Amino acid sequence: MATPVVMPQMGESIAEGTIVRWIKKIGDEVERDEPLFEITTDKVDAEIPSPAAGVLTEIKVKEGETVAVNTVVGTIGQVGEAEQPAPVSAPPPPSPTPRAAGPAQSSPQAAASPDDLRRQKSSPLVRRIAREKHVDIHQIAGSGIGGRVTKKDILAFLERPQGPGPTPRPEAVVGADLPPSHEASADRRSLGEGGQVRPERESRGEIQPLSPIRKKIAEHMILSRRTSAHVHSVFHVDFSHVERIRRDKKQEYERLGARLTYMGFIGKAVIDGLRRHPIVNASIDGDNVVYRKDVNLGIAVALETGLIVPVIRNADEKNLLGLSRAIVDVAERARAKQLRPDEVHGGTFTITNPGHFGAQFGMPIINQPQVAILGVGTIEKRPIVVDDAIAIRTMGYLTLGFDHRLIDGAVADEFMADVKAQIEHFDINQV
Repeated sequence: MATPVVMPQMGESIAEGTIVRWIKKIGDEVERDEPLFEITTDKVDAEIPSPAAGVLTEIKVKEGETVAVNTVVGTIGQVGEAEQPAPVSAPPPPSPTPRAAGPAQSSPQAAASPDDLRRQKSSPLVRRIAREKHVDIHQIAGSGIGGRVTKKDILAFLERPQGPGPTPRPEAVVGADLPPSHEASADRRSLGEGGQVRPERESRGEIQPLSPIRKKIAEHMILSRRTSAHVHSVFHVDFSHVERIRRDKKQEYERLGARLTYMGFIGKAVIDGLRRHPIVNASIDGDNVVYRKDVNLGIAVALETGLIVPVIRNADEKNLLGLSRAIVDVAERARAKQLRPDEVHGGTFTITNPGHFGAQFGMPIINQPQVAILGVGTIEKRPIVVDDAIAIRTMGYLTLGFDHRLIDGAVADEFMADVKAQIEHFDINQV
């Protein structure tokens, strides 16, 4: 008996997903719960397991296509069943066009309120952007499933000049391998020996479309730059004391199943700082400030295809051992595409580590709707002045990116001074 394979709903607010890669091909045998295809959504990248054992007999949705949740994307059949070609998918039905006003007609259903219509045709993120930018969602033509307004739609709407005016001509694609016109060909010719016309060599290059995850990252970064007033503050921190603790406690923590890394100490210092400065753990919702009671710590993880930020929930309830375990766990599962949807949203503060690749420090972009992010530079031995003498210490730069709409420079620096002091005088007996 054939088993349909559907696009799963990877989170409450997720309405669609994009198939990045089919791990199995038509005719391949597959076991139940064996990875079948890979998807990306607004929240998470994941490998989707097969719902049954058998043979992949049909692929209905190709790689790179985006479909609504619960859409049938393929079929698992029994061994020996014939392969079926994938039918051409029909275009989505057009969104309903408002009818002109006329005589009132009776209807068995009550008319939906404007708020209900917005919820049907946009995600919570889109509604928040519209609220902050004072945009009526009904003015935007949705390109999503059933006329749903997507992040791409509202960002494109905000980019357009408001008011009447000529439509700007699209820019030519620089470096595209397009057939040149006769006029353009003449412009690219040059004189050779004897005054003969000689065409110049075409520039060599390659054009590839953005991957789905890069599109999501691009949208999120542009939105953050447009939303927050970014300011950065850089502190030079002495990790020599932490390095001695790591050396002394390394084997003890390994026996307990944890790797004692710098990130664990930094995370613990950040959590203690957020308790003393709750505004750094807050967010902005329109004209309101939302103060978070819990610390949900995001840890940015670099993947081959981009960046993802898994979240350690209730990180403030963990000691150094528990936090170290959690950081390693979410990082490993992020690289293995095994994160759950609820593990990539709801963060209140994010730490990113460009220093892992040798950067002295970076100027990170805030992870919306948060109001601050910490960047960790490379940690290494450096000569510094201690008591009017040159000494060698294990040093690193920490950079706080913060939203100046809510956080003043003095508050940001007080927070960073607390984090610096906690690291430089870390008390292992109090964790």
